[in-house]
Amino acid sequence: MQEVVKKEIIKWLDARVVYPIADSKWVSPVQCISKKGGITVVPNAKNELIPTNTVTGWRVCMDYRKLKTATCKDHFLMPFIDQMLNRLAGRSYYFFLVGSSGYSQINIALED
Repeated sequence: MQEVVKKEIIKWLDARVVYPIADSKWVSPVQCISKKGGITVVPNAKNELIPTNTVTGWRVCMDYRKLKTATCKDHFLMPFIDQMLNRLAGRSYYFFLVGSSGYSQINIALED
């Protein structure tokens, strides 16, 4: 398991996805999750056939729960795309507020 994590971290370091840093509240731990390869029937100790998931490899993931607790929640979330499309139906302009420059306008093509 350590070899799997080590190879993945080296790959992330080479790709500049992550970088070395001292321990802080922002550091996210690594989790290994098994890749499932389907279901195989195997006998147990009592010679009963039990369906079991076969593990074909490991997936290395970052656990961002520690990071989430250290950051503020965004109360101005983007709406879902279907909600946006319903609001835009029949309109000729889409207005949005940009923090640095105020309101911006985007023309909407008639065929859209």
